[in-house]
Amino acid sequence: MTYIVYDLEMTVRRKKGQVAEIIEIGAAKVLLREGAPEVADTFQTFVRPVIAPVLSEDTTSFTGIRQEDVASAETLGGAVRAFLEWIGPEEYYLVAWGPDDHRQLVQECREQKIDTKWILNHNNLQKMLSKTFKLEKHQQMGLKNALEMLEIPFVGSHHRAMDDAVNTAGILVKLFDQLQFRKNKLADDSRLESEIVYKTEHYENLPFAALSKLFPDKEEASNP
Repeated sequence: MTYIVYDLEMTVRRKKGQVAEIIEIGAAKVLLREGAPEVADTFQTFVRPVIAPVLSEDTTSFTGIRQEDVASAETLGGAVRAFLEWIGPEEYYLVAWGPDDHRQLVQECREQKIDTKWILNHNNLQKMLSKTFKLEKHQQMGLKNALEMLEIPFVGSHHRAMDDAVNTAGILVKLFDQLQFRKNKLADDSRLESEIVYKTEHYENLPFAALSKLFPDKEEASNP
């Protein structure tokens, strides 16, 4: 079994009506060698956005991804094909930190008529860590804090897809014997259809991010 730990970077949403789009896919492939997990390979590709092809200053400032990085890149369909070629023919688990990347990936693939059958056996490592350490449901730990708690040094740059994927993979490797991975299909996860997703610090993820507008931002609340 192969463990594909992936991370997405998306365009930053600051204004109403703006749409978050995937602009980078990064991943780390974890294999078992003599019974021990280790990162065996990495993957990175930029993705050219199609709804708003010109990156905002906020997006470049937050991610470090420049317009020239995405201008000549494949759109999401081509990026997914390259990703699947890299994953290879072996059976795999997909692993991400938190639920947001999963939702964004499914949403954009559906919108662009990209096959989603490959999005299966998906596991949320953030939730698995919370369960392992018996944290309360509202105590969803950020990646940086989780690394610090486990005394795993951060490698690379924050908010770059491959670096975040490699760091997430480090948590998987360290906790591997305590984790239980589940097999599933996209159609089995009804929460992707029904869960309300509120605005995060840097962008909103659909399907129901519009509902977040019912709740004032912290700045708005403090400055009536």
